[in-house]
Amino acid sequence: MGLLSIIKKQKLKDKELRILILGLDNAGKTTIVKKIINEDVSKVSPTMGFQISTVLYKEYNLNIWDIGGQTSLRAFWGNYFDKTDAIMWVIDGLALERLNESFKELKEKILLQDRLVGIKVLILVNKVDLLDDYEEVEREVSSLLNVDEKIPANQQWKVLSISGKTGFGIIEALEWCIS
Repeated sequence: MGLLSIIKKQKLKDKELRILILGLDNAGKTTIVKKIINEDVSKVSPTMGFQISTVLYKEYNLNIWDIGGQTSLRAFWGNYFDKTDAIMWVIDGLALERLNESFKELKEKILLQDRLVGIKVLILVNKVDLLDDYEEVEREVSSLLNVDEKIPANQQWKVLSISGKTGFGIIEALEWCIS
């Protein structure tokens, strides 16, 4: 293989991002992925294991790994961390009583992992189409999680409201991942 071939492959690779979409069960991860890849979101079942979807977005190949969030599957999340560029952490905006459980999993299984130091973490508050004041819920999630103090300084992160069902916030989420 010549030098030109190696350079060409590297350029193609540079336009490819691996995004893990994680969170507790029933947070809406699969619905968000289906909306991103323009599939029907009316029929979604729990993800047992993982599903990989690839979508072309603004000259980037986004490889989105939708990984199940059931308690029994969380121990295996670490198997998917290699070569990850960003994590979308999905929180169910209708189940704020699970917020402490969600942040505990985010912290222990994601933020404290050496293999993920420095990657982007996008915290998505999902199902905002069913909320009266999604901006207030977004502020409440940020406040309850105390993200400014609990997320390490070397971690790029953002909290964003989203609706997997309507597509609200999807473009902003993808833009943030590729920026």
